[in-house]
Amino acid sequence: MTTLADYQLRSRATAVYPGAGENLLYPTLGLCGEAGEVAEKVKKMVRDDGGVLSDERRAALAGELGDVLWYAAQVATEAGLDLGAVAEANLEKLRSRQDRGRLHGSGDGR
Repeated sequence: MTTLADYQLRSRATAVYPGAGENLLYPTLGLCGEAGEVAEKVKKMVRDDGGVLSDERRAALAGELGDVLWYAAQVATEAGLDLGAVAEANLEKLRSRQDRGRLHGSGDGR
């Protein structure tokens, strides 16, 4: 199983875009675009398949989620962040909210 840190490091070998290594904007915009592709797959599942996730659509969704992960890894790298540490900090934040009964609601300071 690949760790997030390993994925981040290995994915960097395929980071071929303008200003790679000094360009936070490009992978951030790519991340937004790929997240939209994920939403499109789910939207079409609802529209065309009655909300049932077929094996074909599941495979397409996995491909788009992989693209989201790739772009997230590039954003993290460009920002000097370790993706594994980001994931761990997010889990800690969510556990804290859960422990305090604050998973629901809105706002960063829950």
